[in-house]
Amino acid sequence: MAHEVRDKILTWEDLPQLLAEHRADGASVVLTNGAFDLLHVGHVRSLVAARALGDLLVVGLNSDTSVQATKETERPVLPQGERAELLVALACVDYVVVFDEPTAERLVMAIRPDVYAKGSDYATTPLPEAEIVRGYGGRVELLPLQAGRSTSGLIREIVQRFGPAES
Repeated sequence: MAHEVRDKILTWEDLPQLLAEHRADGASVVLTNGAFDLLHVGHVRSLVAARALGDLLVVGLNSDTSVQATKETERPVLPQGERAELLVALACVDYVVVFDEPTAERLVMAIRPDVYAKGSDYATTPLPEAEIVRGYGGRVELLPLQAGRSTSGLIREIVQRFGPAES
């Protein structure tokens, strides 16, 4: 993995100092999070929209363990290291940090983003991170979803077109 890519995948220990330096320069921080398994155009469009909401985009990436706890047991398709590398290769993503919990509440508390961005599918679903963000004066933004674009749908389409994998 190239040096620049490695530098964009943060540990929890790296976060406070690095973000403090950016904020000292006047940067606003946007946070979004998800599994980002099998990166697709819906992901990319959401990430571009999230980045447009501030100066710096941090992506919280669900670890393999947290994806397995919240999605189908066969997921993720790609391991967290590869998913992180794909994300930081995108020009709109400044940093990625992996987290193990099923929700990003602890990550939100650690980062305290100016803007917390999630897909509009959360318009009717409680978003536990929203109360935290609003509590310190941050903003929650719901991003438009790309109709017909989801990892689960992509997996179904692959299986339907190509059938089950041969052993």
